[in-house]
Amino acid sequence: MVTGKGDTTLSSLHPECEYIFQLEKEERHCLQRIAEQGNSSAEAGGCPTFWDAVQCWPNATVGETVLKPCPAVFSLIAGNITGSVRRNCTPRGWSGPLPPYHIACIVDDDDIPETEQSYFATVKLIYSIGYGTSLVFLVIAVLILLLFRRLRCARNYIHIQLFITFILKSVGVFIKDATLFSNEDMNHCTLSTFACKASVVFVHYFVMANFFWLMVEALYLNSLLLSSFYHSRRCLWAFGLLGWGVPVVFIVLWVVFRMCFEDTECWDVNENSPYWWIIKGPIVVSIGINFMLFMNIVRILIQKLNPRLIQFNNSTQYRRLIKSTLLLIPLFGTHYMLFNFLPDYINVNLRDYIELCIGSFQGLIVAILYCFLNQEVQKEIHVQWLRWQENSYGVVSPGVKGSQMDTPF
Repeated sequence: MVTGKGDTTLSSLHPECEYIFQLEKEERHCLQRIAEQGNSSAEAGGCPTFWDAVQCWPNATVGETVLKPCPAVFSLIAGNITGSVRRNCTPRGWSGPLPPYHIACIVDDDDIPETEQSYFATVKLIYSIGYGTSLVFLVIAVLILLLFRRLRCARNYIHIQLFITFILKSVGVFIKDATLFSNEDMNHCTLSTFACKASVVFVHYFVMANFFWLMVEALYLNSLLLSSFYHSRRCLWAFGLLGWGVPVVFIVLWVVFRMCFEDTECWDVNENSPYWWIIKGPIVVSIGINFMLFMNIVRILIQKLNPRLIQFNNSTQYRRLIKSTLLLIPLFGTHYMLFNFLPDYINVNLRDYIELCIGSFQGLIVAILYCFLNQEVQKEIHVQWLRWQENSYGVVSPGVKGSQMDTPF
C-alpha cells in the first residue's frame, strides 16, 4: 500500500497481505523440513511431516497424537488465540484436525479488537479525500498562475512546478489504487504485472520529485533573502534539472536493482529491503537540507527585521515575506524529520496518519498559501473581475483606473 508513504511508502502491510505472506513463510519452512527429512518417516511406517495449508505437522509414529496450538498467524485477524488442535497418526495416515480450525481457534467477540481492515479502509478514505481535494485546488491554482500575465515570474514558475508534482502525485496514487484494488477478487498481495509495477514506479518518482521541488522552493527563498539570485533562464533550468532530473537517476537505479535482485510482487512492499534506501535516502537528505535552509531563512529574517537595521521602505516587504515563510514550516518537510529516523516498527499507526492522511492534504495547503492567499493573485483576480464587469455592463469602475499590480516578490 503506497501514498505518498507521501508521502514515502508505507512500511506496514495491509492485513490481508501480512496474513498471506506469513503463511507463505511458514510453508517454505515446512517444505524445507520435509526436504531435509526425506522419506525416513514413511519408510518407518509412521506419518511424515506435512503442510496442511495452515501449519506444519511434524512426523509421528502410528498411534501417536500430536497437539499443536492454534497458528499464530490467526492473531493477525482476530487478536490473541489460545485454542489448540490435534491430529492422530493412524495406519492410513494423518487424521483430520480435531476439532477443526474454525471451531478450536474461535475467539469471543469481546476479545476481538477493532480489525486492521477497518483501520486501513478508514485511512484509505481519508487520504482519497485529501488527494482529491488537493488535486482540484492545485489545478485551479496552476490555471490562475498561467492565465494572468502579471503573475508570470521566476517565483511563480517554481510554484507551478511544485503544484504539478503534487498533482502528479495525487493522480499516481489514484492510478496505483485502481490497479491494485480495482477488483475485490484480485489477489493484490501477489499481483506482479507490468501495469502494477509501472504505477508503483510512477508514484515513487512523483513523491521524490515533490520533495526535491520543495527543496528548490527553500533554495529560492534563501537566494532572495541573500539577494544573490538573478532571474536568468540558466538558473531556472538548473532548478528544473534538480527538481525533475535528479529523481529520475535514483528511480532508474532503484528499478534496475529491483528487476535484477528483488523482482517480487508489485514492488510495493519495501519492508526490510536494502534497495529501498536508493529512494528513501535522497528523500531523507532533501528533508535534512530543507530543514537547514528553513533555519537559515529564519535567521536571516530575524536579522533583517532588526528595528535598528531595517529601512522604512522595505519593512513591509520583509514582514510579508516572514509571514509567508513561517506559514510554510510543514511544506519544508520538517515534520517528517522525526519519523524518517525512527525505526519502522515504532508508532506505525501514527506514521500512517501523518504520511498518508495529513500528507494527502499538503497539496491543498500549498495551493492556498502560495496562490489563493497571495496578495498579488487576489489583486489581479479583483482587477480582472472589475474589467469583466466594465466590458459586460459598460460601467467604468474607479477601482480599475490606475490600478497597479505590485511587483511579485
